[in-house]
Amino acid sequence: MDLQEFWKNALGTIELEVSRPNFITWLKNSELVDKQEGTAIVALPNVFAKEWVQNKYYKTILASIRSLDETTKKVEFVVKNANRPLEVRKPKEEPGASDLNQTTLPGIKIDPETNLNPRYALSSFVVGKSNELAYAAAVAVMQDVGKKYNPLFLYGGVGVGKTHLVQAIGNEIKNLYQNKIKVRYVPSEKFINDVVWAVRNKRMETIKEKYRGVDVLIIDDIQFIGGKPTTEEEFFHTFNALYENNKQIIISSDRPPKFLQELSDRMRSRFEAGMIADIGIPDFELRLAVLKNKLEERKVNLSESVISYIAQKVQKNLRELEGALNRVLFIQQTKNTEITPEIVEQLIAESIQEPSKNINPQLILKTVADIFEVPASDLTGKSRKKEIAEPRQIIMYLLRDLLGMSFVSIGEKLGKRDHTTAIYAFEKITNDILKNPNLNQKIIMIKDVINQNQ
Repeated sequence: MDLQEFWKNALGTIELEVSRPNFITWLKNSELVDKQEGTAIVALPNVFAKEWVQNKYYKTILASIRSLDETTKKVEFVVKNANRPLEVRKPKEEPGASDLNQTTLPGIKIDPETNLNPRYALSSFVVGKSNELAYAAAVAVMQDVGKKYNPLFLYGGVGVGKTHLVQAIGNEIKNLYQNKIKVRYVPSEKFINDVVWAVRNKRMETIKEKYRGVDVLIIDDIQFIGGKPTTEEEFFHTFNALYENNKQIIISSDRPPKFLQELSDRMRSRFEAGMIADIGIPDFELRLAVLKNKLEERKVNLSESVISYIAQKVQKNLRELEGALNRVLFIQQTKNTEITPEIVEQLIAESIQEPSKNINPQLILKTVADIFEVPASDLTGKSRKKEIAEPRQIIMYLLRDLLGMSFVSIGEKLGKRDHTTAIYAFEKITNDILKNPNLNQKIIMIKDVINQNQ
């Protein structure tokens, strides 16, 4: 029996053990490329599929192979690109460079003292007409911390670079002053959670020490504390304590202070007393520069015509722009094919097209439940287990991304949760996609399965 026939028989057994959607998604394009010295070597089309199958289906695959050949003791997994023959390694060798995803970024650790992500650097923040005022204000603040432009209030739409800039300010101050100036970055959701914890545990002094004992406080997405009286009250007093001691306050929001109607007048007036700068929709030149920066960071190449085409077509925000780039690089790597403007046109049309009428919340819920092999009822239930939390957050992201559902509706659909939980899930997955190629590939695959099943 040759390898192809052997694997066909093994897959027949595996198909009985694995749900149909998962079999089609992960195993249909697999291949048995070698079997020697008690080791079966199975090839998969990309790194993410390899890791997923290895973690989820190793025992199932080994049992199926052993039912046909008892001499097989283990299974190893490798990556085989569609248009390039696989150079099969010997079982005892370590995986070679061909197994590595060239677009994978090195692991980045959040600084536990500052809560800053070192990935956000001022040197990688591309400046254009839409953000030059905000950038200039940021530089001025770094040069004269706490004395100029205090507070600094930056606002702009989703994905235009607010988080990048405010964290870059923090990182730059930290490095420039060699940690002599104490910086703390906090998303508003984290601040809210800290206040809730302190109230429940009667530990408000802990919050005061944590946030009033810094030299620079950066709070992201301040709009989310609106409508939460206790949180706003605590932030108001924290703001005053820092301001009166010439400590720098940096705030980001999706809109200017005067439109933050959920906040009190006294809070808005504090914001308006400082420097307010907007970050607008990026123009073509800025989008083009951002794409070139991202390619340089990842040490990969695309033709000038392809880069220009992406910059022309994806105009909404920088987050969507990088998402389109990720999709193009994913196809270039897995298909091992030359990327042309025609291919990019199709990819962009697929990724930013209007949601299909056939895609509905139930289809998204069922597809994610099937792929992660968890009951749909658990995803809408109260469980906070890790194996439930990730697929639940992905569902929240997809309900917003594919269907444009409101955060209130998403929270209601997923077990009557508060809308802030949906907001957090959407923003977490959106941010993680940009720095985690494996998650990006996972989302792309799930979307493909949804489109196939609609």
